[in-house]
Amino acid sequence: MLLVQEAKVTTSPPTITILIPVYNAENTLEASLVSALEQTRPANEIVAINDGSRDGSGAILAAVEDPRMQVFEQENQGLAATLNRGIELASGAYIARLDNDDLALPQRLEKQLAFMESNPDVALLGTWAAIYVGDDKSGRFHRHPTESKSLKLDLLFDNPFVHSSVMYRTDVVRALGGYRVERAKRIPEDYEFWSRIARSHEIANLPEVHTVYREVPGSMMRSGAEEMLDNVIVISADNLQHVLPGISPSHCLDLSRLYHGRAPASNRIILQALQLWRRAAIAVGGAPRQWTPEFRNRYRLAQRRLLVQSVRRALPRPIANLLRKARQLLKTKT
Repeated sequence: MLLVQEAKVTTSPPTITILIPVYNAENTLEASLVSALEQTRPANEIVAINDGSRDGSGAILAAVEDPRMQVFEQENQGLAATLNRGIELASGAYIARLDNDDLALPQRLEKQLAFMESNPDVALLGTWAAIYVGDDKSGRFHRHPTESKSLKLDLLFDNPFVHSSVMYRTDVVRALGGYRVERAKRIPEDYEFWSRIARSHEIANLPEVHTVYREVPGSMMRSGAEEMLDNVIVISADNLQHVLPGISPSHCLDLSRLYHGRAPASNRIILQALQLWRRAAIAVGGAPRQWTPEFRNRYRLAQRRLLVQSVRRALPRPIANLLRKARQLLKTKT
């Protein structure tokens, strides 16, 4: 008599790679590595790429005795190229980003993995973050929107993710070609990348603090503010053009410049701004009656900013300067 055994279906558990680019981080790197190693849901591997550090970072990496740790050395290539190499090296189904001066709180991977496994349409997931100045708590937080449509709305003007908090699907980011390395989009490389991911996938933030974001002068993520703003405006205009295909690129660029305080005084720009913003919001979120409270709040915050910027552009410069000084004085007194 033949015994027919029931076939056993085995599935491999999801795997996670923590990706850490390293550059001249000897003062903060050890704490970041410890936070990566001590997760309640351990990573399957940690890929650390030393991008030509000139300090003691290499020695700190070499001293880690953990079989999951993989260290790669290279001449300095910059953050975007380093991250792209890490994406290719990663063996995990998910990649969790961590900067060499930030911390992953213990439950971060556990919470993110559970969300990603329960939401297969989400390709990019961040968390809220506590802001430290060096090793000291600042009392400030990054609490960005959590819903996909609200985040896609914010992306039209700016970056609503803490780079060091995100987890993304490896197959998705490889298919999209990784981070851009050309100069006009390399800084901020994360904003440009999230924008491309959001055009074809859902995105989210966990409404919980699972990351410590350090404000450290001189880090590779926090320099060149003027160049960064110029590039943000270009990326923002691209995003607006994507949701407003019938609007000329120059009008989208004007709208982005106005939002970021770079628009010249122009009645045309001022009159078009709020109308274009409403059209963009409807393109992302559907009819206003369908908007969630979070989406409506994000829309109104941007609308208010555009209105304030428009009034500033319409006023004669002496009056605008006077109002600016008055505001600063009131803030000082309160």
